[in-house]
Amino acid sequence: MNILTKKNWILAINNLKKKDKILKKIINRYKSEQLKSKKNAFLTLAKSIAGQQISVKAANSIWQKLEKKLKKVTPNNILKLKKVEISKCGFSKQKVNYLLNLAIFFKKNKNIEKKWKRVEDEKVIEDLVKIKGIGRWTAEMFLIFYLLRPNIFPTADIGLLRAISINYNLKYPLKNTEIKKFQKKWDPWSTVATWYLWRSLDPIPVKY
Repeated sequence: MNILTKKNWILAINNLKKKDKILKKIINRYKSEQLKSKKNAFLTLAKSIAGQQISVKAANSIWQKLEKKLKKVTPNNILKLKKVEISKCGFSKQKVNYLLNLAIFFKKNKNIEKKWKRVEDEKVIEDLVKIKGIGRWTAEMFLIFYLLRPNIFPTADIGLLRAISINYNLKYPLKNTEIKKFQKKWDPWSTVATWYLWRSLDPIPVKY
């Protein structure tokens, strides 16, 4: 399965810089940086749940409170908490349930990560969206930040769409035809293009 190794990252940025002058300028601003996997599937998904529909700063804040409470965020440690304790960290009622669903799933499916590393992107998404609280956006964040898949274009990601709008001087919200044009242009390295566009908006790199 193709993943974003250091060699592939260099290949991707060279390819994107040739195809896209605006992206070239953004890439040159953050030359020394690269997307890296935390190598922890549960943590990546749990952080994605924390980050659903809120800013990077707000998500980091509630995550830090959860880490302070648990010391180590694991499925078992999450399941030891009462719902009210998770809520006090800043999680909405809905997100508390999502986090608990995720913890139960990982406790029951201990070897699922090995399977995900072997299968196609859409198969991983198919598995993940069966977990209540994980939609396509969260599954795509997982493919980007944990599995380092090279060609993920999260079409529902507000940060990405805003970054395209700002950097390419297009009216927001973007038309579907415009979104498809970028998806085609950046293929097969949409993940790398997406990461740099996020970076252009936020002084703190997005991490899950």
